[in-house]
Amino acid sequence: MLGTTLVVVADAHLGAAPAGVSDAFLRFLAEVPSHGDALLINGDLFDFWFCYRHVMPRHGFKVAAALGELRKRVPIAIVGGNHDRWGDDFWERDLGVLFHPRELRFKVGNREALAVHGDGLTDTRRTARLLNTILGSDTALAAFRLLHPDLAYRLVLRMQPMIGENDRGSSARARAFAQQEAWARARLEREPGTGLVIMAHTHHAAVAQLSPSQQYLNPGAWFDGFRYAVATETDVELKTFTG
Repeated sequence: MLGTTLVVVADAHLGAAPAGVSDAFLRFLAEVPSHGDALLINGDLFDFWFCYRHVMPRHGFKVAAALGELRKRVPIAIVGGNHDRWGDDFWERDLGVLFHPRELRFKVGNREALAVHGDGLTDTRRTARLLNTILGSDTALAAFRLLHPDLAYRLVLRMQPMIGENDRGSSARARAFAQQEAWARARLEREPGTGLVIMAHTHHAAVAQLSPSQQYLNPGAWFDGFRYAVATETDVELKTFTG
């Protein structure tokens, strides 16, 4: 069990978002224990994150340090997103944070939950699907690791516009939102013992009751109004941080 009152946040895209977004996120982390007894970061905490064996991204230092301090008070889980799933063993070895690059299963109270970021599952853009496949391969990661970090970051900045959905028109985004909920519904139908599917990626906050005992949650994007959610074993609530 991860906790009984789970705080869920995703899509902060720190490093690309304005400085105020990062400052608010640090304040939010300090207050997490007053909102719940566990924290889930469901992908794209950073706009880019890649841990080499001896190097970590400078822009993530303050947040990583804050997560290390918060971990002393509540359990933390992180699911990788299409911008930051290359954490290697940094999160677990150095911070004691539960991490999986693709998906995590855990319990919220007595409710079985599944958290996935959502990229590669419902993307409507062909280039995004292709890049997600390439970037998830061991060969690509091994080659990327050979690059000097400064060169690697410049390369990533060129690629970033091609790996998301949110620079597209409203109709494309609406299709992505609908496909994401449909994916969650199909997954829950196959897994009747799972009570909650948590997704992100589309930056669209949503809660749906898919059966009497099953829910779908997307907390929305942190960078878009400091959105987050709180989940218990019986309910989910969308929230906005005002601290």
